[in-house]
Amino acid sequence: MALERGNATGGHGLPIAQGARWRYSRAMRPFHLAIPVDDLPAARHFYGAVMGCAEGRSSDHWVDFDLFGHQLVAHHVADYRGVAAGMNAVDGHAVPVPHFGIILTLDQFAALAERLARAGCAFIHPPMVRFAGQAGEQRTMFLADPAGNALEFKAFADDAMIFSA
Repeated sequence: MALERGNATGGHGLPIAQGARWRYSRAMRPFHLAIPVDDLPAARHFYGAVMGCAEGRSSDHWVDFDLFGHQLVAHHVADYRGVAAGMNAVDGHAVPVPHFGIILTLDQFAALAERLARAGCAFIHPPMVRFAGQAGEQRTMFLADPAGNALEFKAFADDAMIFSA
């Protein structure tokens, strides 16, 4: 699914801003995110064996992972130890900043939560419902990879609620 604004495109094929909100279409392009890790074998184990991400290209200094169709690249940075720059209160919970993750379907979320629990992952926030009964109600969970990078995975019963106010 891709994000589009309005219905018209310019000569370059990119959407023209016509509305206040992006809407989803089926042609979403994968994102690329490069993160620092202090231990490539630990990152390979976590993202590969624990998270179930297929490994792509790699070198002695970096590894590509398929994170739900998106390209996540773990780059070795000696002595890196991810530490949240801070915490932000969201629906009564302290959320680590920065963090990244994917919005999953409810079934994908449940399967990943079970997979992570079976692997003995220590959650920053275990799977829970946030904003219960409100616009934007979602399932969410937070954890950290072995390098300390914070991840959030979430799911909505209705993707139309992703940007609801």
